Amino acid sequence: MSEIRHIIAVASGKGGVGKSTTSVNLALALQAEGARVGLLDADIYGPSQPLMLGVAEGTRPEQVDEQFLAPVRAHGLQTMSLGYLVTDRTPMAWRGPMAGGALQQLLEQTRWDNLDYLVIDLPPGTGDIQLTLTQKAAVAGAVIVTTPQDIALIDARKAIEMFGKVNVPILGIVENMAVHHCSQCGHEEHLFGQDGGERIAAEYGVELLGSLPLARSIREQVDGGTPTVAAEPDSPVTAQFRAIARRVATLLDANPAVSMPEINISDD
Repeated sequence: MSEIRHIIAVASGKGGVGKSTTSVNLALALQAEGARVGLLDADIYGPSQPLMLGVAEGTRPEQVDEQFLAPVRAHGLQTMSLGYLVTDRTPMAWRGPMAGGALQQLLEQTRWDNLDYLVIDLPPGTGDIQLTLTQKAAVAGAVIVTTPQDIALIDARKAIEMFGKVNVPILGIVENMAVHHCSQCGHEEHLFGQDGGERIAAEYGVELLGSLPLARSIREQVDGGTPTVAAEPDSPVTAQFRAIARRVATLLDANPAVSMPEINISDD
């Protein structure tokens, strides 16, 4: 843990908004900007980063000094995921404390090597995993991923409020699937609504870091194990991810990492 300069939590209030895709491309974009970057897949119940990174099935992290795990290298990133320790058919039928303990082990028992940034891909929601992370690590800031859809914005607000209660600053909002460009005629359509990310950013006084398109290529590239930033380094979408990465880096340099908060549970 002492080898990590900044920890970035990437979160969403609900699933299906592209949080994991955003996480891996943000990590690769930070690396493309010259940083040393790690990626921790904290989605204990549904780890997806090994597939997105194209790591061969059956890859296991090496043991170091009998108590640490060496991060698995993928596209230049230092990565760790529960997906490296189980098969893709193994259900994680765990209660909250077990999942929280698994995250703590992945975070603290990985031998991270001199990282500028550790990007943590959190599961959706505001439960045990999120609270464990904020208790066990000095999180420098959170990036909230949402679609413009009203139902997604409701849950994004819950994620923002949760990080506020544990004193983790919100670095900004990434609006995903903001617009679709027809591959046949070029028609532009806002399938999930329009300007939702901008509205919620204004509501909470944080930045809209970027609005990403709903594009088949993004899905195909992560399914194929080579995310967009690695697959198409000169594409417009990669330029957007790199702009988001540069802004995140600027915000983190301006705000030192917060201390580990004390968690108090109340009825409000």
